Amino acid sequence: MPDANTSRTEILHAVRNRQVVHAELPSLDGGWITYPDSVRHFAETLQGVGGKCCEVRDESQLREELSRLPPMATAKKICSLVPEACQPTFDLEQVRDPHELEDVDVAIACGQFAVAENGAVWVTDAGIKHRAVLFITQHLVLVVPRGQVVDNMHQAYERLKFTGPGFGAFISGPSKTADIEQSLVIGAHGPRSHTVFLVGS
Repeated sequence: MPDANTSRTEILHAVRNRQVVHAELPSLDGGWITYPDSVRHFAETLQGVGGKCCEVRDESQLREELSRLPPMATAKKICSLVPEACQPTFDLEQVRDPHELEDVDVAIACGQFAVAENGAVWVTDAGIKHRAVLFITQHLVLVVPRGQVVDNMHQAYERLKFTGPGFGAFISGPSKTADIEQSLVIGAHGPRSHTVFLVGS
């Protein structure tokens, strides 16, 4: 049986003497993927990951379509950070412990922009006292200007700006996992539904 120290030495020696062919870093100036209709592709991609996209022309139609969502019909506790869309049933600013948000049925928040490539929406905690509400709610609704849909993640990262401490996340679709017996489960550890409203023409 070979000595463990000898084997270790031989392996490390082989690694150190390995001649790796130099490779240049890829250029970031390439032509990244774009879509003829980025809004349509975003909607299709979001649907593919379990979410839903709804286009509305203005705030009036936003309120109308939002009221038609099935979760809104039975919601008892609504956190709305978009007052023009819906009035909240409680004041998030008065909540001291985020654990008190465990029974939020619907949370409505603004997204800065959307990404057609993967159906993601960039959301920050600016103006949100407890960002946990975005992930602990049963149903998440994000409101994004229709004109703020980019094609790909390269364009998305160019838009990110961090001028101080803060939090941001790309959210794409509802919570899901396929770890349980290789079967896709929606809402396993987060929102059970995810709807994005694109507002404007």
